[in-house]
Parts: sequence; structure tokens; C-alpha cells
Amino acid sequence: MKKTMLALMLSALAGTAAAQSNVTVYGIVDMAVVRESGGVGAAASATKLTSGVESGSRLGFKGTEDLGNGLSAIFLLENGFQADTGAMGQGGLLFGRQAYVGLQSKTAGTLTLGRQYTPQYLAVAAVDPFGSGTAGDTKNLMASTGNSASRMDNAVKYASPVVNGFSAEVVYGAGEVAGDSTAQRQFGGALAYTNGPLVVRLAHHNRNNNTATLKNTSSAKNTVLTALYDFGVAKAHFAYGVDKGLNSALPRNLNNPFGYAVAPTPTTDSNVVLLGVTVPQGVGTWLASYIRKNDKTSFNQDAEQLAAGYRYNLSKRTDLYAVYAYIRNKNGAGYTVGSAIEGGTGNRGLNLGIRHIF
Repeated sequence: MKKTMLALMLSALAGTAAAQSNVTVYGIVDMAVVRESGGVGAAASATKLTSGVESGSRLGFKGTEDLGNGLSAIFLLENGFQADTGAMGQGGLLFGRQAYVGLQSKTAGTLTLGRQYTPQYLAVAAVDPFGSGTAGDTKNLMASTGNSASRMDNAVKYASPVVNGFSAEVVYGAGEVAGDSTAQRQFGGALAYTNGPLVVRLAHHNRNNNTATLKNTSSAKNTVLTALYDFGVAKAHFAYGVDKGLNSALPRNLNNPFGYAVAPTPTTDSNVVLLGVTVPQGVGTWLASYIRKNDKTSFNQDAEQLAAGYRYNLSKRTDLYAVYAYIRNKNGAGYTVGSAIEGGTGNRGLNLGIRHIF
């Protein structure tokens, strides 16, 4: 059924693309050999071929229609898939990466409705030297907001135009829980400032934890300040995040991957610092980052991640990459080295891959 639906959608959209020049078909195919180690159990140390390590493999359609007077209708539909098996990504959703429609004004900004990224995630991804992918992914230690891998369902988002270097965006996501309009409700926003080589962002996300079985709990609150400065010979990357509340900073692997007698306790109060650098050299770029998570609960389950890598550009659309990352867990913490789409099974990861963008 899913294959039939996808085939019908592709056929319809391909016909639209042929008839209208304002529809674009795009995508990414990303494959890597991944070595994971450091956990326990049969699956903890493994060498595998994995899709979507640097960037999730995807097929997307986006388009605009000029409505006149500087106003346009826009849409984006983005499917995620596993290039190693051909399976659908995001739990089998047809357009699980993004799916939205909206209006865009040259003077008033952009309003979109649908499944979209949270402003907090976009702020962190923009400052991550590894682009929120590979073994160096910030999501290994920094909070992933939203209700589906940094995405929000049922979301209404507004993004302002840039005025004197400043821009902003706000988002609201309905929880859609029958009988309780506040349960699972989400909202967030970000303020950005760009001045030449400097880009600074301040972002926040709030998600209500209440469900039919989990009543009157605190919201998950995530705030982050990021900065990126381009010196020409290198870029400096910085982020400082504050996470508070139940489910505000869940580990990517909740299955006690290190076999502790007492399973790790997800923090409800923590600070995270990212320091990174990217250094272009010829047709390639050297990448490195250090992340420190400070668990401020009584468990004091801190963690540190060191990551280094190299990206070699074969062309403007194809690159090779090699990345290694290591996490030092303290006091029974259970953080793992994952990638763009996987949570990982141990505290060490090595990626050797190729990515093609079309």
C-alpha cells in the first residue's frame, strides 16, 4: 500500500514538474561504512553499511506559485528512505522528513503549515561543524526537540524577513489530544542576527508532557544560544544550551547500551557547551568539535564528546567523508555515538562514506 501511494504521488508530482518550471525535484543519497563499539551485547560492536549517516537520504519536491504583488504560494514534500535496503524512513511515513504548504511574502515574511523542523533544532544544526550528522552529530549530547527527531507535527510557523541583519521565527504545534487542548502542545521561536562573518541565534522550545496517563507534569524546556564566525581561514562554532524538565534531554539510546546494573537516569536539568572548528583546505574541509554535557541533577551523569573528521569534495554535489567520535560517560551516564538518523549502540563510532546531492 505504501509503495502504491508513493508511486502515485511521484507520478502526479512528476507531471506537475513537467508542466510548471517552478517545481523542483531534489534529493540526497548518502551511504557509509559504520563501525560502532564500546557498548555491551551482541549488537554493541558492529560493522555495517548504513544509509543517511552524514545527511539523511531523501527525495523531495518543492515549488512556488506567483500570486502577484510579491506574494507566492509555496509547498515542500520530503520523503526519507534507507538507501541500503530501500525501506521508508521515519517509521514508514510517506513524507516523514517534512510536509508543509504556505504563503511567502517578500515584505511580510513566510507562513507555513504542516510537519516542520523546530527553530531550536535549526539553530543547533546551523552551528554544528558536522551539520547534525555523522559520528560527530550534536544530537548525541545536545537535546533534540519536537516530537519526532527535531520535527513538529501539526505545526504553524512564521518566519520574518531580514531587517537590518535581524530575523525571527515562531512556531506553534497543536497536541491534538482529545479532551485536553494543552496536552502535547508545543511552541518555540528563534531570533537571529547576521553581520558579515558573524551569525548569532537565540532559540527556545517548549513541549507540554501531559497525556491521558501522564498528568500535571512539567514541560520540557530547551534554550540555546549559538554563534558562528567566519575568519576566512577557519570558522569558529559555539553553542550553549540549557535543558529543563521531564523529557527535555533524552539519550538517543534508551536501552541501557552499556549494561549498567542501574540503567542511566535521563537528566531533567542540564547545560551543554559546544566548541567547534572547520578549516577549509583545498577541495576538502577539516572538522572538529568538543561537547560537554553537565547533568545538574543529583545523579551527576555528565558526558563529554570529542569528534574529528575530514570531508573531501569530489564536485559541488558529491563528497567523501571520514569521521570518528568518542564519548566519555561519567557516573553511569549512557550516551552513545550515533549519526544523522541513528542513535548508536556504544561510545565510539567511525564513519567512512559518500554523499551525493541532486
